[in-house]
Amino acid sequence: MLCRMVLVPRKKKIGKVPVYLNVYDLTPINGYAYWLGLGVYHSGVQVHGVEYAFGAHDHATTGIFEVEPKQCPGFVFRKSILIGRTDLGPKEVRAFMEKLAEEYSGNTYHLITKNCNHFCNDVCTRLTGKPIPRWVNRLARLGFFCNCVLPAGLNETKVRQVKSDGVYSGDKKKLRSLSTNCWGFCRQK
Repeated sequence: MLCRMVLVPRKKKIGKVPVYLNVYDLTPINGYAYWLGLGVYHSGVQVHGVEYAFGAHDHATTGIFEVEPKQCPGFVFRKSILIGRTDLGPKEVRAFMEKLAEEYSGNTYHLITKNCNHFCNDVCTRLTGKPIPRWVNRLARLGFFCNCVLPAGLNETKVRQVKSDGVYSGDKKKLRSLSTNCWGFCRQK
């Protein structure tokens, strides 16, 4: 006697609000390296018209910051990729990011093991159930396996918070938007 299995299609929960990964070039070499599946990229997650990203600084405050979509200062926008959709509203996304800020303080940033692309992958997976494309963070994964040959100072690329009046601001506890509060992260030289 054969048992007959009936496969009932499961309904996938598909949200209404698109979640995009915005990818930026960190170097002009990406123009060539991109076609080889390589490159050095910065990324941010765009949802409800706000882009969230993660950067380094020397303080135990959040490294998550907000910018206008596709306008992250210091980087050249490459492309936007639809990762999936979410049902979270703007206030729920904001609360989610503020909760996530506890895990992503600026002084925990590491170029190889906890960078902006790791943050974006975490956010996209939690919001949509889908990861970011593997090519976005490929060099960090390769660097993880080749860590012994990388210079020790490689992770010292920090970013700092600045205000438009040039005064340093390192004690912010809440996420802020560059567009409304004139602060964010800029790469240090």
